[in-house]
Amino acid sequence: MKFSVDSSINRDCKLMNKRGPSLYPFLVSSPKEELLACRETAWLGCFLNISPVYDVSGPDAVKLLNDVCVNRDFSKLKISGSRHALMCNEKGQLIADGLITRIDDETFRTYWLAPALPFYVDTLGMNVKGQWITDEYFFQIDGPKSLQILEKATQTDLHDIKFAGKKDVKIAGTDMTVVRLGMSGCLAYEVHGEEKNADLVFDTIMEAGKEFGIKQQGTNTYCRNHTQGGYPNQWIHFWYPWLSSGDALAQFVTNEPHIAPHHKIYPFSGSASDDVQNAFVTPHDLAWDYLISYDHDFVGKEALQEIEKKSPRKCVTLEWNAADVGEIFASQFMGAEVEPLDIITKVGDGADEPFIISKVLCEGSVVGVASGRTHDFYHRRMISLAFIKSEFAIEGKELKILWGTPGTPQKEIRAIVAQFPYYNEEYRNETFDVEKIPHPVFNV
Repeated sequence: MKFSVDSSINRDCKLMNKRGPSLYPFLVSSPKEELLACRETAWLGCFLNISPVYDVSGPDAVKLLNDVCVNRDFSKLKISGSRHALMCNEKGQLIADGLITRIDDETFRTYWLAPALPFYVDTLGMNVKGQWITDEYFFQIDGPKSLQILEKATQTDLHDIKFAGKKDVKIAGTDMTVVRLGMSGCLAYEVHGEEKNADLVFDTIMEAGKEFGIKQQGTNTYCRNHTQGGYPNQWIHFWYPWLSSGDALAQFVTNEPHIAPHHKIYPFSGSASDDVQNAFVTPHDLAWDYLISYDHDFVGKEALQEIEKKSPRKCVTLEWNAADVGEIFASQFMGAEVEPLDIITKVGDGADEPFIISKVLCEGSVVGVASGRTHDFYHRRMISLAFIKSEFAIEGKELKILWGTPGTPQKEIRAIVAQFPYYNEEYRNETFDVEKIPHPVFNV
């Protein structure tokens, strides 16, 4: 999906950034206003239009997915059904995770499984073909008012969409698919349709949302939502070992034109950047091991079975000590004689800025790594996710984060293990009962 300076999404933005051939709104109002919208009203975001969308089809499509994904048998996935799919290398490290939707008996649409999936389509010699999809818009609306806004925009009752379920509807006379998914942790929906209708759909939803206080989200704010919501994300919380999972995959990724250049290398910073392996994770690290089905052979199966035997790491939220964070910020303003610490206000999403990953310590020993640090305006905390040894994953446990890239000044920041996911209130998307919201009444 390509957006220009004249596209609706860029009409009211203050700052734009370029991702591939498209221009996106980097900042529309302010990070605080945009983030709080998903807790109080709703935001409409366009960031996911950068998603690599790739269709796999053919007689061997199910066989291929079963061979390269850790999930249960894809022949059991119903048409129009969706599944969170994981792909690993032989070490059990994640090389792709994303959504797979079954379109028909032999066709599956995938989001974020490229370039690993296209690599296997091209190299395993199965009776399948792959196709990049570049003419689909992909918006996300997150927040307590998201359902009411979408129902008004589509003039359709959407209460029947369960979490991760979907429904085909009409909006402004065009076809659109609504999926109940989002990354803020709150009630949220994705909407998909044809590229040619993107501006019309965006404007229709924004107009419907005015009475509910809808805000437009910039790409800068999107990267902050995953940490609050408890959804570990590639480029924000971890990285894929594409370049260390065999020469063939490394060469394929390097030459793949659909993958942005900044995803081909490892632009890391932070105290844990001294070893590239610190940035890689397994499904167990992300609390996604429940998706693994050992009833078939797949890439990485033996490694994952061994990892299970060794008390794998756990994903937690860390609350960073406010006074220590303040000292790091203050180091920028202590005069020319003081070498400042790394700037703590950088997002570090691996795209516009180097991916930041820090060591987590307990009594001087490294017990894990922290990443995805963000200013949580809702809870008024600095938080991050962390992948730490299971014996330290206890709420209230005091740990320390080593801030600063090797070769620069470093400082230990006190931190407390907090609940995961951090946002887990009434409107939590996986559990919220939408029947608490009145059904719409339309004028006939």
